[in-house]
Amino acid sequence: MAYVYILQSLVNSRYYIGSTDDIKRRIEKHNSGKSTYTRLTRPFKLMFYQEYPTLTKARQIEYKLKQLKSKQIIERIISDQEIRIG
Repeated sequence: MAYVYILQSLVNSRYYIGSTDDIKRRIEKHNSGKSTYTRLTRPFKLMFYQEYPTLTKARQIEYKLKQLKSKQIIERIISDQEIRIG
């Protein structure tokens, strides 16, 4: 199984979207500072995740979400607890 996830920084409230095949390990990596992109805005809170059958599919959905660049859409996904694209 694979996952698309949305984290929120507890420092600046910004969202981070990612995908992984091991969500617990990935969040620990973000919060420990081992992820370069998110190192300066940690700690993070997991706001949402959704499971997919393959990492390829999860990465496709992650890419689509990042292309939207919309805080409103991200917040709707979090409140609905469902991604409704692709």
